[in-house]
Amino acid sequence: MTIPAALDIGPSSLSPDAAALLGRFVLIVLIAGALTAVDPGFASVSNLLNMLRQASLLFLVASGLTLVIIGGGLDLSVGANLTLSACLAAAAIKTTGNPWYGVAVAIGAGTLIGYANGLMINRLQLPPFLATFGMLWVAQGIAYWFMAGQTIYGMPMSFRYFGTGFFLGVPLPIWITLVVCLACSILLHRTTFGREAYFMGANQTAALLSGVPVERRRLLLYVLSGLTAGIASLVYLARLNAAEPGIGEPLLLPAIAAVLVGGTSLFGGNGNIVGTVLGAILLTIIVNGLNLLNVAATWHPFVNGAVVLVAIIADLVISRRRSGNG
Repeated sequence: MTIPAALDIGPSSLSPDAAALLGRFVLIVLIAGALTAVDPGFASVSNLLNMLRQASLLFLVASGLTLVIIGGGLDLSVGANLTLSACLAAAAIKTTGNPWYGVAVAIGAGTLIGYANGLMINRLQLPPFLATFGMLWVAQGIAYWFMAGQTIYGMPMSFRYFGTGFFLGVPLPIWITLVVCLACSILLHRTTFGREAYFMGANQTAALLSGVPVERRRLLLYVLSGLTAGIASLVYLARLNAAEPGIGEPLLLPAIAAVLVGGTSLFGGNGNIVGTVLGAILLTIIVNGLNLLNVAATWHPFVNGAVVLVAIIADLVISRRRSGNG
């Protein structure tokens, strides 16, 4: 049985991917330790759980995006997908009074948008950037038209449990994150589909010539991205207790940042879902730390942008070294 590269720990040294994950984990611990030294309240159980709850939403948006990027694609519509799915789900819940209708609508809408993205890229041969950028505006526009300037609020408590509830003392969004992370990790590292996704991202032409059904695999990757955006919309809607046409706009860039900071290469063919979890946690800790240090909110985008630039530069350096060694 083969061992995924990210988990392949030899007797004397770690694999490069495992070492990268360990490095990110150590960085998180060091930053958390420094912030705890500044304010011991940072390490309180309530604050740590609150940060993990925030990181969970960011990860859910970024998880499907990670799969797409590993396969050599890009999905800029995840934030707008979340927005439209949440608005449709809120309307379904308020209309029927049954939270499970909202769950079905959100997951169905998110998956359908992902399917449309994959279809445009496959059938119309549109570059992923253009196809998903266009879908961003289409989904956002439909959300504004559907809501007609209104806000839907007041979800039933049985539904709000998805975003605010606890299970065994741990917020439910964290459990949802663990399930999605495990499912994506198994998909990437324990299935033929996962190996083919990495192959496509590394060299799509070679994958095609080797018999990989590239179009079908690409379509499934975008469907999964839409599915996870739909799941994220449920968690976000349950947490906010309201839906309006702008709720997903601020999530796109942080989601991309979480993927990059987590070590997934924008060039495709490299990365893993655990890295995205660590990337989401790292970005959340940075924001929490800035608030703790009373840094003005106007500086937050600058700091996050600097972190992303460092991640991109590191990705470029690593990619060039790999191509040089190849």
